[in-house]
Amino acid sequence: MTPTAEVRSNPRRATWRDYYELGKPRVVMLIMVTAVVGMFLATPDLPPPNVLIFGTLGIALAASSAAAINHVLDRRFDEQMARTKNRPLPTGHLTERQALTYAAILAVISMIMLWGWVNPLTAVLTFLTLIGYAVIYTVWLKHATPQNIVIGGAAGAAPPVLGWTAVTGQVDPHSLLLFLIIFTWTPPHFWALAIARRDEYAKAGIPMLPVAYSIEFTRLHILLYTILLVIVTLMPYLTGMSGLIYFVSALALGGFFIYRALQLKTRSDEHLPMRTFGFSITYLALLFAALLVDHYVVIKL
Repeated sequence: MTPTAEVRSNPRRATWRDYYELGKPRVVMLIMVTAVVGMFLATPDLPPPNVLIFGTLGIALAASSAAAINHVLDRRFDEQMARTKNRPLPTGHLTERQALTYAAILAVISMIMLWGWVNPLTAVLTFLTLIGYAVIYTVWLKHATPQNIVIGGAAGAAPPVLGWTAVTGQVDPHSLLLFLIIFTWTPPHFWALAIARRDEYAKAGIPMLPVAYSIEFTRLHILLYTILLVIVTLMPYLTGMSGLIYFVSALALGGFFIYRALQLKTRSDEHLPMRTFGFSITYLALLFAALLVDHYVVIKL
């Protein structure tokens, strides 16, 4: 890029808000919640303060780095979609060089924190997660198959495993149950958004499920995956990992999620996909909050 082109693509000086948005803070916040819950569930007491602080920061910075790389790699697609056209790169508020430099700095700081003040295994797993989302999903899976969200969901499901590993230094089978919950939650969560933004994904040439097949087909799969999700969320209770507080919460939240999915399947209200998408975020946050409360408050019958 020539200096003249660089100036045209960056008409005003970048602000801290541009870099903040580059890291997808709302997504990272949910990632941090699930990672922190994983840390607390990994020990009967409290996580060591250094692990809680540096583990959380390291995982969050790595997630923000992956998000920034995603912005760069998806720039030409973001320019075509109403949902993303006002991001820092499509608007020219930041250049690709600035975004990549920012991503590299965040990644380096993250790895230093995790390797030096947490443990090497967490650093390695976090780096692999970063690559999984920023490169494998964004570059290949997203554009290769309608099952992109199903397969690529593995990267998004990793944070509670990373949090657990930060405390114990090993991958525990119980942490994999948390992974499985988020892995199963991701398709109905994202497919609801894909229905609402179907035309934009079609214009950008991204083969999301409602683009490759149909909206009705996607609605059916949202319902089926939501039922599967509710079954999966009972596994922490059935394996003795969690108690009654979590069990009742999982049933109540799951029942309402199925109700939302049934509404989406049987009604043609154009607002339902985004309502379902929004509820799915609340659902996951409340489910993990229930896991945390149940871990420290025991109810015996």
